[in-house]
Amino acid sequence: MPQEKVITIQIEGGEARPGPPLGPTLSSLGLDVKKVVQEINEKTKDFKGMTIPVKIVVNTSNKNYNIEVGIPTITALLLKEAGASEPSGDPGHNKVGDITLEKIIQIAIRSKPKMLSKSLASAVKSILGTARSIGLTVDNKDPKEVIEGIEKGQYKDILDAYEDKWLD
Repeated sequence: MPQEKVITIQIEGGEARPGPPLGPTLSSLGLDVKKVVQEINEKTKDFKGMTIPVKIVVNTSNKNYNIEVGIPTITALLLKEAGASEPSGDPGHNKVGDITLEKIIQIAIRSKPKMLSKSLASAVKSILGTARSIGLTVDNKDPKEVIEGIEKGQYKDILDAYEDKWLD
């Protein structure tokens, strides 16, 4: 009966290193540390500058493994897309960046596995709330205005354009 060992780590995208604690753990399981680290870095390169969860599931009897890359936090994705380094300490008065509604929609689609929303519109509204709380504007508007626009149907066309990606 195959035995599985699960290694869960938090790394910066594309920056896994063969040193401790990852290297010794992989080595003790009989895996090629360099190969596994290269594969992790390849799978996480799109998240450069963000901390993300990575799970390595190892079959200890045949040394096969599977790398599962998690999703960064919504806040981290928003800040990266807006080019901001950290959230505003006073989001009501201090804005740290601007992001497009299209980018918000893409973040919603990318984050779907951890979103509790049943529709793209509700996921986007949730992310807009986060954007507002960290001091971002959306297309140079307060995210609250964009939420109200979604509720009034003003952004139906752009949401409909991405709906099939949400449903995938």
